[in-house]
Amino acid sequence: MKFLIAGLGNPGNEYAHTRHNIGFDVVHHFVQKHKGAFEVDRLAFRAKVKWKGKSFICICPSTYMNLSGKAIKYWMNKEKISREHLLVVVDDLALPLEKLRLKPAGSDAGHNGLKSIEEELQTRNYARLRFGIGNDFAKGYQSDFVLGKWTSTEAKLVALKIEKSVEAIEVFAFNGLQTAMNSINNQVYSL
Repeated sequence: MKFLIAGLGNPGNEYAHTRHNIGFDVVHHFVQKHKGAFEVDRLAFRAKVKWKGKSFICICPSTYMNLSGKAIKYWMNKEKISREHLLVVVDDLALPLEKLRLKPAGSDAGHNGLKSIEEELQTRNYARLRFGIGNDFAKGYQSDFVLGKWTSTEAKLVALKIEKSVEAIEVFAFNGLQTAMNSINNQVYSL
């Protein structure tokens, strides 16, 4: 059984470890935990991971956020992965920092990465793991906030949530979406 795990973000050092790139960070952690390695490939940085009899194609699109769907569609087609085995990891302003939310479908909620995926796949029905980043910014400063780095006080909680996100990916692959949703959706993460 094969899965496509896609973390959303922007390529380039200036975006590394920003709130908007948390999808990249989660997928990198998953690959690292399972002893995989990324390589530059078509439209994405790609790693293959085998774990407990399952295969994971893990990508961080190199297309920039607003064209993420092109990379995801390409790798789904190339690896013959069904929509039911796709999981997208994305930052979410509408969720507080203490939350993770796994959903089987939903709107793009104004997120350009999700908008691109919906356009390319022609559906909103694909699993997404929303990583709450909060919305602690003054009016007019959303872009600065999203493209900003985590504060030192946020960093420890973010590290914990990255671990929990990796566990959610594993549960998604082995026990299904509903079980994974039950394991994280009602949790409030704190230190």
